[in-house]
Amino acid sequence: MNIPNSLTILRILLIPCYIGLLVYGRFNQALIVLLVAGLTDALDGAIARIKNQHTRLGAVLDPLADKLLLTSGFITLSMIHVIPLWVTILVVSRDLILMLGTAVAHFTDSRVDITPTFLGKGTTFLQLSYIVMVIFLSSRQIDLTVMLPLLLGMVSFTLLSGLHYLYRGVRHTSVISS
Repeated sequence: MNIPNSLTILRILLIPCYIGLLVYGRFNQALIVLLVAGLTDALDGAIARIKNQHTRLGAVLDPLADKLLLTSGFITLSMIHVIPLWVTILVVSRDLILMLGTAVAHFTDSRVDITPTFLGKGTTFLQLSYIVMVIFLSSRQIDLTVMLPLLLGMVSFTLLSGLHYLYRGVRHTSVISS
């Protein structure tokens, strides 16, 4: 087990702590855990590049850890009524649809381009920014309506990137079957 993969596993192990802190309203501590998790993400990538320690396990675990951290944040924050449930449904549904499409492509031996796009990277950035700001503002008991522009941007990117990835998958599948 190399250092980058160990850091990724640490990030996954931080998730229950992060969820517990959110559930018990310990937003400052949850934010610290989230920032530590973000630091492990940056470190594992940097170390893997510098020391050329890229592994197949890391290629799977790293994005999985990121997705688990974001998804658990959305689900937990909606379950404790900090963010609207429809936001979580949108975010999780997009990810499930994309994972299902990838699984179908894998099982049908179709090749699918899963490289991240500008919209996909923008979506991740905006989703993470939204979660961080919700936790930060909640820790200071500031009304979350001040985040409406960020929420609308995040929702727009989530929808657009989901539709774009679906379009790429359908277009690629129809090219192959022709």
